[in-house]
Amino acid sequence: MPVTVARFNLVAPGATPAELAARYRAALEMAAYADDRGVTTVQTEEHHGAENNWLPSPFAFAGAVFGATRRIAVTVSAIIGPLHDPLRLAEEIAVLDLLSGGRLVTVAGIGYRPEEYDLFGVDFAQRGRLQDELLQTLLQAWTGEPFSYRGRTVRVTPRPYTDPHPLLLVGGSSKAAARRAARLGLPFFPSAHLPELEAYYKERLAEYGTEGWVMMPAAETPLLHVAEDPDRAWALYGRHFLHEARTYASWQSGGVRSAVRSGATTVEDLRAEGVYRILTPDACVALGLDSYVLHPLSGGMPVEEGWRSLQLFCERVLPGLAG
Repeated sequence: MPVTVARFNLVAPGATPAELAARYRAALEMAAYADDRGVTTVQTEEHHGAENNWLPSPFAFAGAVFGATRRIAVTVSAIIGPLHDPLRLAEEIAVLDLLSGGRLVTVAGIGYRPEEYDLFGVDFAQRGRLQDELLQTLLQAWTGEPFSYRGRTVRVTPRPYTDPHPLLLVGGSSKAAARRAARLGLPFFPSAHLPELEAYYKERLAEYGTEGWVMMPAAETPLLHVAEDPDRAWALYGRHFLHEARTYASWQSGGVRSAVRSGATTVEDLRAEGVYRILTPDACVALGLDSYVLHPLSGGMPVEEGWRSLQLFCERVLPGLAG
């Protein structure tokens, strides 16, 4: 059975606070529905200061999802590690791990938008050093034992539910990220299908004498929307996918590698490109992927259309994937 993911970043260009509140409630209801029907994972992410209301607080959202569900995992992919206070983050993740019974997965990246660092007064040039400190601090904090932190002895409580610690992966598309993960014995989450970086990570594991594994996107990892009439859905809703694609493109420099990177400038280009796909239930089953990422509220998608896509996926696609 493939991994199945419902992705939510709560983007809603121009939405009022009341409209955003309704959208957030809908996302939680969708998560509960997906949980009841056997979807594997809710995925969310972190961006700050975005004009289109991109979710800035993924752990608050994760906590709400855990309160509304019983089995589904929540993957935060990814947090911008250097923007977080290490001790506070250790506490936040520990509490969520306890609340959820170990259902939280955190991917820690360093981001790629200097303006996000400026917002919090964090030096973008120091992001590598800050990420090293963050990851090391998390691992020490979750032991529940005293340790040295910035010249003083500290102890973080409570200990997490998961032993030895909540699932923490190092994300990125650089050799520096792969080295960081290998040095700390943490799993590595490349941001795109990068076999050469996986090989480099495994070489570094051998060099450091540590153990780890790779969770890498497949060569083909489309973001999916399910509709009975894809042509009609593209005509009515393609602009929402294009909004997200253009937002990503405006943020990512030439050196950033991402599984959802798009160069499209029109809905027609986006459809031809295949990063975002609107498919019938049968066509969705026929993809034969190892993981299916449904994006029901992409780019300000109307909530009622998001529900149609999710319900078609759960009622018509999931049974087909189960064989």
